[in-house]
Amino acid sequence: MAETNPVGSTTAGSIAVAAESTVATRMSAPPSFDVADFPVPHGREEEWRFTPLERLRGLHDGTAVVGGGGVKVTVEAPEGVTVETVGRDDARLGRAGTPVDRVAAQAYSAFDQAGVITVPKEAVLTEPIRMAVQGEGGVAYAHQVIELGAFAEAVLVMDHTGDAVVAANVEYILGDGAKLTVVSVQDWDDKAVHVAQHNALVGRDASFKSVVVTFGGDVVRLHPRVSYAGTGGEAELFGLYFTDKGQHQEHRLFVDHNTPHCKSNVVYKGALQGDDAHAVWIGDVLIEAKAEGTDTYEMNRNLVLTDGARVDSVPNLEIETGEIVGAGHASATGRFDDEQLFYLMARGIPEHEARRLVVRGFFAELVQQIGVEDIEERLIAKIEEELEASVA
Repeated sequence: MAETNPVGSTTAGSIAVAAESTVATRMSAPPSFDVADFPVPHGREEEWRFTPLERLRGLHDGTAVVGGGGVKVTVEAPEGVTVETVGRDDARLGRAGTPVDRVAAQAYSAFDQAGVITVPKEAVLTEPIRMAVQGEGGVAYAHQVIELGAFAEAVLVMDHTGDAVVAANVEYILGDGAKLTVVSVQDWDDKAVHVAQHNALVGRDASFKSVVVTFGGDVVRLHPRVSYAGTGGEAELFGLYFTDKGQHQEHRLFVDHNTPHCKSNVVYKGALQGDDAHAVWIGDVLIEAKAEGTDTYEMNRNLVLTDGARVDSVPNLEIETGEIVGAGHASATGRFDDEQLFYLMARGIPEHEARRLVVRGFFAELVQQIGVEDIEERLIAKIEEELEASVA
C-alpha cells in the first residue's frame, strides 16, 4: 500500500515549497527517437513546467547548433573492458530506452558518434571505469552505452566538468545476474547547461545502483529511468545535490516496474542556499498490472539553508495491481532542526561549526553509497566548500 508524507516547510517567508500527489508517470507525447514527434515545449506542459526554458540555450527548440569546443570524453578502463567509438548505425544503440522528451530526441537525432563500453560476462572489475567529460565551450550532443555481460560486476564514475551546453542520452544495459554501480558527478562551471536522459535496463537477478551528485552548472536537468528485462532485478537510485544562488537543478526519475518480483529504492537529498536557488525533484514509480510481487519505496528530503530558495518536490506512485510486497513514497522540506543546533551549541560548538556538522550528517548516508574513496573525499570537501561560501 502507498504511504504519502506531503512536503512541508517549517517557516514562512521567502521559502517556496510545492507538493503534489497527482500521478504524472505518463508523458504528454509517446516515446520516440524522432524529434519531430515532440512539439516544442512552452513551459505549460507537465514535464516542462518547472524548467526555465529560456536558459536551455536552444536545446529544447532546435536552435542550439553544434559548435565551439563541445565536450572531450576520456575513458580509463581496467584490462578486459572494451571501449569503442561507433557510428549512428551501430545495432547496440537505443536498446535500453527511448527518448521521452524533445531534448532527448534531439540529442539522439544529432550526435555523430557514440561511445560504447563493454564489460564481458563474468568479469569482476577491481578498479572503477572512469569517464571524464570535459566541457570546452560550445554545444554538443552525445550518446553513451555501458553494457555488462551476464554475472559481470563493475563500477563506473562519470565526471562532468568545464563549460558547455550538452544534451545526451546514456544507456546502461545489465545482463542476467550483473551488478553495476554508476556514480555521475555534475561539477560543471557556473554557466554550463546539461540535459540528459539515463536509461537502465536491468536483467534477471541483476543489480543496478545509481548515485547522482549535482553541484555545478547554471541549469542541470537529469532524467534517470529504470525498467526490467527479467524477474528478480533490483535498482537503487541515490542522489545528492547542493543548489546555490541562481542555479536550477532538476532530477526527474521514473521507475517502470514492468516485470514481476523486482525491487527499487530511491533516496534523493538536497541542500539549497542563496537567492533564486531552485531544486526540482520528480519521483515517478509505475507498478504495471503484470508486475506482481513488486517492492518499492522512494524518498526525497531537502534542507533549505537560506531565504530566497525554492524546492518543488513531487513524488508519484501509480499501482495497477494489488499483488505487491510493498510500495510507498515520502517527501519533506525544511530548515535546520533547531533542536539539533541547540544540542550542539549547548556543548560548546560554535554555530557555524554546528551547522556544518548537521549538513554533513544530512548527506552522510548518500556519500557512503558511492564506494569510491577518492570521490567520497572530493564530495565531502565540496560540501565543506559550499558551506564556507554561505557564510563568507
